[in-house]
Amino acid sequence: MNKIEINRLTTGYPGRRGFIEIEKDLTATLCGGEFTCLLGPNGAGKTTLLRTLSGFLPPLSGTIMIDGRELRSYSHAELARKIGVVLTERPDVTSMTVEQLVALGRSPYTGFWGRLTGKDEKVVERSMELAHVQGMRGRLVSTLSDGERQKVMIAKALAQETPVIFLDEPTAFLDFRSKVDTMQLLKKLARQEGKIIFQSTHDVNMALQLADRIWLVDKNIGVSIGTPSELAENGELVRFFSGDGIRFNPDTGVFDLVIG
Repeated sequence: MNKIEINRLTTGYPGRRGFIEIEKDLTATLCGGEFTCLLGPNGAGKTTLLRTLSGFLPPLSGTIMIDGRELRSYSHAELARKIGVVLTERPDVTSMTVEQLVALGRSPYTGFWGRLTGKDEKVVERSMELAHVQGMRGRLVSTLSDGERQKVMIAKALAQETPVIFLDEPTAFLDFRSKVDTMQLLKKLARQEGKIIFQSTHDVNMALQLADRIWLVDKNIGVSIGTPSELAENGELVRFFSGDGIRFNPDTGVFDLVIG
Protein backbone atom coordinates (compact mmCIF):
# COMPACT_ATOMS: atom_id res chain seq x y z
CA MET A 1 0.00 0.00 0.00
CA ASN A 2 1.28 3.46 -0.93
CA LYS A 3 -1.29 6.08 -0.04
CA ILE A 4 -1.49 9.46 1.68
CA GLU A 5 -4.90 10.34 3.12
CA ILE A 6 -5.55 13.96 4.03
CA ASN A 7 -8.57 14.68 6.21
CA ARG A 8 -9.86 18.20 6.95
CA LEU A 9 -6.37 19.63 6.83
CA THR A 10 -5.76 23.30 7.57
CA THR A 11 -2.30 24.64 6.72
CA GLY A 12 -0.57 27.87 7.64
CA TYR A 13 2.59 29.48 8.93
CA PRO A 14 3.55 31.49 12.01
CA GLY A 15 3.03 35.25 11.88
CA ARG A 16 3.44 38.08 14.37
CA ARG A 17 0.02 37.45 15.91
CA GLY A 18 -0.14 33.69 15.71
CA PHE A 19 -0.55 31.34 12.79
CA ILE A 20 -1.85 32.59 9.44
CA GLU A 21 -4.22 30.10 7.84
CA ILE A 22 -3.75 29.28 4.15
CA GLU A 23 -5.72 26.17 3.12
CA LYS A 24 -8.75 25.14 5.20
CA ASP A 25 -10.50 21.78 5.57
CA LEU A 26 -8.67 20.05 2.71
CA THR A 27 -9.67 16.41 2.25
CA ALA A 28 -7.88 14.46 -0.49
CA THR A 29 -5.91 11.32 -1.30
CA LEU A 30 -2.57 10.81 -3.03
CA CYS A 31 -2.08 7.32 -4.46
CA GLY A 32 0.95 5.37 -5.59
CA GLY A 33 1.36 5.17 -9.33
CA GLU A 34 0.05 8.69 -9.91
CA PHE A 35 1.91 11.81 -11.01
CA THR A 36 0.08 14.79 -9.50
CA CYS A 37 0.74 18.47 -10.22
CA LEU A 38 -0.14 21.34 -7.89
CA LEU A 39 -1.01 24.54 -9.77
CA GLY A 40 -1.75 28.01 -8.46
CA PRO A 41 -0.55 31.61 -8.43
CA ASN A 42 2.30 32.84 -6.24
CA GLY A 43 1.13 33.29 -2.67
CA ALA A 44 -1.66 30.71 -2.96
CA GLY A 45 0.00 28.40 -0.42
CA LYS A 46 1.55 25.71 -2.61
CA THR A 47 4.88 25.67 -0.77
CA THR A 48 3.17 25.77 2.64
CA LEU A 49 1.03 22.79 1.64
CA LEU A 50 4.07 20.83 0.43
CA ARG A 51 6.01 21.63 3.60
CA THR A 52 3.07 20.51 5.74
CA LEU A 53 2.65 17.23 3.86
CA SER A 54 6.42 16.66 4.17
CA GLY A 55 6.37 17.15 7.95
CA PHE A 56 8.42 20.38 7.91
CA LEU A 57 5.44 22.43 9.13
CA PRO A 58 2.80 21.20 11.59
CA PRO A 59 -0.81 21.15 10.40
CA LEU A 60 -3.00 23.71 12.13
CA SER A 61 -5.77 21.11 12.25
CA GLY A 62 -6.74 17.85 10.58
CA THR A 63 -4.72 14.71 9.90
CA ILE A 64 -2.24 13.40 7.36
CA MET A 65 -2.09 9.60 7.18
CA ILE A 66 0.72 7.81 5.35
CA ASP A 67 -0.03 4.14 4.75
CA GLY A 68 -2.57 4.19 7.57
CA ARG A 69 -0.27 5.86 10.09
CA GLU A 70 -0.38 9.51 11.13
CA LEU A 71 2.47 11.63 9.79
CA ARG A 72 3.39 13.09 13.18
CA SER A 73 3.99 9.59 14.60
CA TYR A 74 6.93 8.95 12.25
CA SER A 75 10.45 9.56 13.54
CA HIS A 76 12.82 11.65 11.42
CA ALA A 77 14.68 8.49 10.43
CA GLU A 78 11.47 6.71 9.42
CA LEU A 79 10.24 9.70 7.46
CA ALA A 80 13.55 9.96 5.58
CA ARG A 81 12.90 6.46 4.21
CA LYS A 82 9.32 7.32 3.33
CA ILE A 83 9.43 10.82 1.76
CA GLY A 84 11.98 12.48 -0.51
CA VAL A 85 11.70 16.26 -0.81
CA VAL A 86 13.09 18.69 -3.40
CA LEU A 87 12.71 22.35 -2.38
CA THR A 88 13.80 25.54 -4.15
CA GLU A 89 16.26 26.67 -1.45
CA ARG A 90 19.97 26.48 -2.17
CA PRO A 91 21.58 23.57 -0.27
CA ASP A 92 24.28 24.63 2.21
CA VAL A 93 26.79 22.13 0.83
CA THR A 94 28.76 24.28 -1.60
CA SER A 95 32.09 22.58 -0.79
CA MET A 96 30.73 19.20 -1.89
CA THR A 97 30.96 17.72 -5.36
CA VAL A 98 27.83 16.76 -7.25
CA GLU A 99 28.45 13.06 -6.66
CA GLN A 100 28.93 13.61 -2.91
CA LEU A 101 25.67 15.56 -2.69
CA VAL A 102 23.70 12.92 -4.57
CA ALA A 103 25.26 10.27 -2.30
CA LEU A 104 23.73 12.07 0.70
CA GLY A 105 20.45 10.66 -0.53
CA ARG A 106 21.65 7.32 0.85
CA SER A 107 22.12 8.71 4.38
CA PRO A 108 18.79 7.28 5.68
CA TYR A 109 20.36 3.87 5.10
CA THR A 110 24.01 4.55 5.92
CA GLY A 111 23.94 7.45 8.40
CA PHE A 112 25.37 10.88 7.52
CA TRP A 113 28.99 9.69 7.66
CA GLY A 114 28.23 6.10 6.69
CA ARG A 115 30.28 4.25 4.12
CA LEU A 116 28.52 3.47 0.85
CA THR A 117 28.16 -0.18 -0.06
CA GLY A 118 28.37 -1.45 -3.61
CA LYS A 119 24.57 -1.32 -3.79
CA ASP A 120 24.55 2.29 -2.58
CA GLU A 121 27.08 3.28 -5.22
CA LYS A 122 24.94 1.67 -7.94
CA VAL A 123 21.87 3.57 -6.72
CA VAL A 124 23.81 6.86 -6.76
CA GLU A 125 25.09 6.15 -10.28
CA ARG A 126 21.61 5.28 -11.58
CA SER A 127 20.12 8.38 -9.96
CA MET A 128 22.68 10.65 -11.62
CA GLU A 129 22.02 9.00 -14.97
CA LEU A 130 18.24 9.38 -14.65
CA ALA A 131 18.60 13.08 -13.79
CA HIS A 132 21.25 13.58 -16.53
CA VAL A 133 23.91 14.91 -14.15
CA GLN A 134 26.53 12.15 -14.40
CA GLY A 135 28.68 14.38 -16.60
CA MET A 136 29.12 16.90 -13.79
CA ARG A 137 29.83 14.43 -10.97
CA GLY A 138 33.18 15.99 -10.07
CA ARG A 139 32.08 19.62 -10.10
CA LEU A 140 31.63 21.58 -6.89
CA VAL A 141 28.02 22.41 -6.10
CA SER A 142 29.05 26.06 -5.72
CA THR A 143 29.88 26.22 -9.44
CA LEU A 144 26.46 25.02 -10.63
CA SER A 145 23.82 27.17 -12.26
CA ASP A 146 20.34 27.24 -10.72
CA GLY A 147 19.09 24.75 -13.31
CA GLU A 148 22.03 22.38 -12.83
CA ARG A 149 21.64 22.49 -9.06
CA GLN A 150 17.94 21.69 -9.34
CA LYS A 151 18.67 18.60 -11.43
CA VAL A 152 21.26 17.48 -8.87
CA MET A 153 18.72 17.84 -6.05
CA ILE A 154 16.30 15.69 -8.03
CA ALA A 155 19.05 13.07 -8.39
CA LYS A 156 19.61 13.18 -4.62
CA ALA A 157 15.89 12.57 -4.03
CA LEU A 158 15.98 9.63 -6.45
CA ALA A 159 18.97 8.17 -4.60
CA GLN A 160 16.90 8.28 -1.41
CA GLU A 161 14.64 5.58 -2.91
CA THR A 162 11.47 6.64 -1.13
CA PRO A 163 7.93 5.64 -2.16
CA VAL A 164 6.89 9.32 -1.97
CA ILE A 165 8.60 12.32 -3.60
CA PHE A 166 7.43 15.91 -3.08
CA LEU A 167 8.92 18.61 -5.31
CA ASP A 168 8.49 22.38 -5.12
CA GLU A 169 8.75 23.82 -8.65
CA PRO A 170 11.50 21.40 -9.75
CA THR A 171 11.50 22.73 -13.33
CA ALA A 172 11.61 26.44 -12.41
CA PHE A 173 15.19 27.05 -13.60
CA LEU A 174 15.39 24.48 -16.38
CA ASP A 175 15.47 25.00 -20.13
CA PHE A 176 12.55 23.62 -22.15
CA ARG A 177 14.21 20.31 -23.08
CA SER A 178 15.20 19.69 -19.44
CA LYS A 179 11.67 20.58 -18.27
CA VAL A 180 10.21 17.95 -20.60
CA ASP A 181 12.79 15.33 -19.61
CA THR A 182 12.21 15.96 -15.89
CA MET A 183 8.42 15.84 -16.10
CA GLN A 184 8.51 12.68 -18.21
CA LEU A 185 10.94 11.07 -15.76
CA LEU A 186 8.71 11.85 -12.79
CA LYS A 187 5.66 10.44 -14.56
CA LYS A 188 7.62 7.31 -15.49
CA LEU A 189 8.76 6.79 -11.89
CA ALA A 190 5.18 7.08 -10.67
CA ARG A 191 3.86 4.63 -13.26
CA GLN A 192 6.62 2.03 -13.29
CA GLU A 193 7.66 2.06 -9.62
CA GLY A 194 4.32 2.87 -7.99
CA LYS A 195 5.62 6.04 -6.37
CA ILE A 196 3.56 9.01 -5.23
CA ILE A 197 5.00 11.96 -7.15
CA PHE A 198 3.53 15.32 -6.12
CA GLN A 199 4.98 18.55 -7.47
CA SER A 200 4.09 22.21 -7.62
CA THR A 201 4.69 23.91 -10.94
CA HIS A 202 3.91 26.97 -13.04
CA ASP A 203 4.25 24.98 -16.28
CA VAL A 204 0.48 24.74 -16.76
CA ASN A 205 0.31 23.28 -20.27
CA MET A 206 2.98 20.68 -19.56
CA ALA A 207 1.16 19.64 -16.39
CA LEU A 208 -2.12 19.31 -18.29
CA GLN A 209 -0.47 17.01 -20.82
CA LEU A 210 1.53 14.82 -18.44
CA ALA A 211 -0.12 14.78 -14.99
CA ASP A 212 -2.51 12.04 -13.95
CA ARG A 213 -4.23 14.42 -11.53
CA ILE A 214 -4.23 18.17 -11.00
CA TRP A 215 -4.72 20.16 -7.78
CA LEU A 216 -5.79 23.76 -8.45
CA VAL A 217 -5.06 25.98 -5.45
CA ASP A 218 -7.03 29.20 -5.00
CA LYS A 219 -6.53 31.21 -1.80
CA ASN A 220 -10.17 32.31 -1.77
CA ILE A 221 -11.97 29.21 -3.05
CA GLY A 222 -9.73 26.38 -1.86
CA VAL A 223 -8.44 23.35 -3.76
CA SER A 224 -10.11 21.77 -6.81
CA ILE A 225 -8.91 18.26 -7.65
CA GLY A 226 -9.41 16.07 -10.69
CA THR A 227 -7.88 14.65 -13.84
CA PRO A 228 -7.07 17.23 -16.52
CA SER A 229 -10.11 16.10 -18.54
CA GLU A 230 -12.42 16.30 -15.51
CA LEU A 231 -11.28 19.82 -14.69
CA ALA A 232 -11.72 20.83 -18.31
CA GLU A 233 -15.22 19.36 -18.52
CA ASN A 234 -16.47 20.94 -15.28
CA GLY A 235 -15.11 24.36 -16.21
CA GLU A 236 -12.56 24.64 -13.39
CA LEU A 237 -9.61 25.14 -15.75
CA VAL A 238 -11.37 27.96 -17.59
CA ARG A 239 -12.45 29.62 -14.34
CA PHE A 240 -8.97 29.32 -12.89
CA PHE A 241 -6.73 30.42 -15.76
CA SER A 242 -8.65 32.07 -18.58
CA GLY A 243 -8.44 35.83 -19.01
CA ASP A 244 -7.27 38.49 -21.40
CA GLY A 245 -4.76 37.04 -23.84
CA ILE A 246 -5.30 33.38 -22.90
CA ARG A 247 -7.93 30.83 -23.85
CA PHE A 248 -8.43 27.14 -23.08
CA ASN A 249 -8.56 24.98 -26.20
CA PRO A 250 -10.82 21.95 -25.57
CA ASP A 251 -9.55 20.23 -28.71
CA THR A 252 -5.91 20.18 -27.59
CA GLY A 253 -6.48 20.24 -23.82
CA VAL A 254 -4.05 23.14 -23.30
CA PHE A 255 -4.16 26.94 -23.18
CA ASP A 256 -3.51 29.09 -26.25
CA LEU A 257 -2.29 32.67 -26.39
CA VAL A 258 -4.76 35.05 -27.99
CA ILE A 259 -2.97 37.72 -30.02
CA GLY A 260 -4.74 40.86 -31.14
